[in-house]
Amino acid sequence: MIFYDSSQIKGRFAERCLTDCFLLNPPTLIFAVMETGNMVQEVIFRDLGLIDYREAWEYQEKLLRENIQFKSQSAERKGLGILSSNQSTTHYLIFCEHPPVYTLGKSGHSRNLLASPEQLDEQGIQFVETNRGGDITFHGPGQVVGYPIMDLERFRTDIGYYLRSLEEVIIRTLDKYAIKGERSPGLTGVWLDAENPGKARKICAMGVRCSRWITMHGFAFNVNTDLHYFNGIIPCGIAGGRVTSLQRELGTEVPMAEVKRELCADFEQVFGAHLVSDGV
Repeated sequence: MIFYDSSQIKGRFAERCLTDCFLLNPPTLIFAVMETGNMVQEVIFRDLGLIDYREAWEYQEKLLRENIQFKSQSAERKGLGILSSNQSTTHYLIFCEHPPVYTLGKSGHSRNLLASPEQLDEQGIQFVETNRGGDITFHGPGQVVGYPIMDLERFRTDIGYYLRSLEEVIIRTLDKYAIKGERSPGLTGVWLDAENPGKARKICAMGVRCSRWITMHGFAFNVNTDLHYFNGIIPCGIAGGRVTSLQRELGTEVPMAEVKRELCADFEQVFGAHLVSDGV
């Protein structure tokens, strides 16, 4: 690990690095940079549009299984002394939106679902217990949900570092709209006014799963999200926790396509990646 002052990180060198940004003594930014060599990692980008949560979950599992199978076969060939090919695992970045759904992570508690089954039926909201980390959250239209399926052995095998990098993507995108996104000590996700208990509000929730260093699940960024749905849960299991959206902060609806473009650009910079759409 090499530490650089932000003034030292310029041009294509920055594009070849996996970066994480820590605000130590404002306004001085120090970047922790992991060099990835001259090769920029290629990541296949797919926007699935509006899709049922369970269907998107199974799609992620399929991509994860394919990568794990490739790793297993590669290990077997190596054990047999067979030279490996130039092939490798495949990275993906999936964007989508979901119909209204509450999802509960592995470390969550069902008591954080405040809505009754009757209320869920009446409002047309699904409830799904999932295998990601974290507690309960809401997904719905107007929210950019990002699911990176990535082999961290080709980036850095550190889940904490990976989550901080995802947060950095959101923080940089918020900065394009003159909004200061922040991390909250001990918590995952991106917040506004994180250090002010009376004003702190979450704009992006995160929860991931990792198997053999292949990631799935990811982040939910509130853009034009109908925030009244969060009244049916204790968001992320944090009593008194508040949520917000880009629309609420700016006072106007924001084009989803525009936000997605900014997210993709910031993802490429933070992860030293090149996004390629394969038309699927």
